[in-house]
Amino acid sequence: MPPQSKEMEFNDKQIQILESAERLFADKGFDGTSVREIAKDSNVNLAMISYYFGSKEKLMEAIFNYRINSSFFATKTVADDKSINPVKKIEILIDTIIDKVSEKECFHRIMVRQQVLSKDDIVTKLMNESRMRNIELINEIVKEGQALKLFKKKVDTPLLVITLIGTVYQMMNTQEFYRKVHKLEHMDEASFQAHIKRILKIHLKKLFKTILNNEA
Repeated sequence: MPPQSKEMEFNDKQIQILESAERLFADKGFDGTSVREIAKDSNVNLAMISYYFGSKEKLMEAIFNYRINSSFFATKTVADDKSINPVKKIEILIDTIIDKVSEKECFHRIMVRQQVLSKDDIVTKLMNESRMRNIELINEIVKEGQALKLFKKKVDTPLLVITLIGTVYQMMNTQEFYRKVHKLEHMDEASFQAHIKRILKIHLKKLFKTILNNEA
């Protein structure tokens, strides 16, 4: 497993700046957002952003460290819990990922944009490191299930992770199309969001059961 980044701690003022920057980067793009706009949105002065983060590039890097480390440690907590059955661990991770993507929409919009740009920078390296760490953690759960003869002997864990993340991102990015196809325009936004999260969780759990189940 690649070296684990330490969980970074940010104070309330730093988090306020990070969340403002995250919203603006998601809405206007990194290049389309100025540090002055971030300062105004987060109600701080320019000097404070420079003091805490140094530059706009370092601010973007801090956003990724803030979100990625939080996600990693949540996944690791589930993976390391010996009291939870491997099948249940997979279900918990599916629920967690869907909830996080839904709740942190701005961050995941930035991630998708960053992947499309395919820049060779520190943020891309952080994303790749995060993918590798999560694949290794999920692979540990798969091996645990295989040892208990719950999962098939041959499982392509990276493809499993791509299937999970890709399906969630695609649903979130095309949710209005899904709403139209299924004639759900009558639903208010909160009800619709709850609906797509619920059907996504059901769908992915059924899919993963078919892929992993040793009896399938």
